[in-house]
Amino acid sequence: MDDRIQVTISGGVADVRMVRADKMNALDAAMFEALVATAKRLGSEKGVRAVVLSGEGRAFCAGLDTGRFAAMKDDGGNGIAGGEARNLTLRTAGIANFPQMAVWGWRQLPVPVIAAVHGVAFGGGFQLALGADMRFLSADARMSIMEIKWGLVPDMAGTPILASLVRDDILRELTYTGRIFSAQEALSYGLATRICDDPRAAALAVAREIAAKSPDAIRAAKRLLNGLSIDPAPALLAESVEQQKLIGSGNQLEAVRANIDRRAANFVDP
Repeated sequence: MDDRIQVTISGGVADVRMVRADKMNALDAAMFEALVATAKRLGSEKGVRAVVLSGEGRAFCAGLDTGRFAAMKDDGGNGIAGGEARNLTLRTAGIANFPQMAVWGWRQLPVPVIAAVHGVAFGGGFQLALGADMRFLSADARMSIMEIKWGLVPDMAGTPILASLVRDDILRELTYTGRIFSAQEALSYGLATRICDDPRAAALAVAREIAAKSPDAIRAAKRLLNGLSIDPAPALLAESVEQQKLIGSGNQLEAVRANIDRRAANFVDP
């Protein structure tokens, strides 16, 4: 796990770093495993009062590893983290499936989580940032709900979280187009908490401030605030059902092949 995520705990703050810098912290099977395991570990780690999640290198997280899309193009592989036989609709972790827990695990963490985002947060990487309570962005950070590019939908717990953050028409536009948007746009949409010169340093400073408060009150506050959201269970299942139908379908594979081949897609109307 240390080759994907490294954790340092000091003064009640867990500094969580994705360290697959050579791949822009892309989500391969090992990264999914590490994210889920780390969130689970911190949930029971005594003395942790706040968490900062960030990425080393040029980016926060570039999204799903492109090797999985290459596998789809070449042999129709389903690209699901953790193996070809994984059924997304099975609830393996409470109301979520395993890939969703890479994001939902941070939402469920009993203490506040701050994502420090620089470079890019695309697709699954963008959803990972959504799992945090707050998102601090560098001025040059870029984000995208990029799943549509690959003929897919967001399916890592992004939809129920986005529904509580973004105006409905903006959410639809970003989801349908998959366009890349700036840190300033993210702030105006409600997707960024603040823009910082050094997001990680700012996040650590706020985390230390939170860690100095009563841990009982902070945990109670997070429970209350999580309870304000819509019931996430139906939305999480709906993500999985829709994604399961799309993966490996003709138009989804055509989207992957067209992007990898750098040509216009030739879709068939349903």
